[in-house]
Amino acid sequence: MFAFVLLAASFLIQGVFGQSFWSYWSEGGGNFVCNNGPGGSYTARWSGNGGFVCGKGWSPGSGRYTGQFNATGPGYMAIYGWTRNPLIEYYVIEAHGDLAPNEPWTPKGTFTSEEGTYEMFQSTRVNKPSIEGTRTFQQYWSVRTEQRTTGSVNMQRHFDEWAKVNMRLGRHDYQILATEGYTSNGVTPSGTSSLTVS
Repeated sequence: MFAFVLLAASFLIQGVFGQSFWSYWSEGGGNFVCNNGPGGSYTARWSGNGGFVCGKGWSPGSGRYTGQFNATGPGYMAIYGWTRNPLIEYYVIEAHGDLAPNEPWTPKGTFTSEEGTYEMFQSTRVNKPSIEGTRTFQQYWSVRTEQRTTGSVNMQRHFDEWAKVNMRLGRHDYQILATEGYTSNGVTPSGTSSLTVS
């Protein structure tokens, strides 16, 4: 099963390939290349203006991952997903280049689990692309204070900590280990990643 959408300068391909869900979205004129590899693996390389998100995933829950991530400029390696009703875009950032959000982040606190210490943030996107088309929606963020590119993430712990500070989710849609790069305040991204989820 797969879906392919090409709208103006935006590109989206999603579907289940083998045992893994694959998603790749991009917009703008940058050079963004995401390759869907065997099993739970994928690679990405990027440079130039615009933005992209690609990755492989699993049903919402605990995710294990390993690989390499090297970024210059704005970019993340994160567990990334969406919920509906309410429409929420969320990130658990494990490694990053520049932390340069295009919308202001509101600090919501810090928590420590067996996997590390994370800072929590909330932001609002106004009339931006989403899984339901152009919408206004909330973004929830956990940012690991010590970066890593191998490990596991207990997503339920993040969901529980978000709920304690009134960051509540809806019905889960897809969830992936994502690579993202984007232009922010005139700074263009570049980098490479090679990641595997299990």
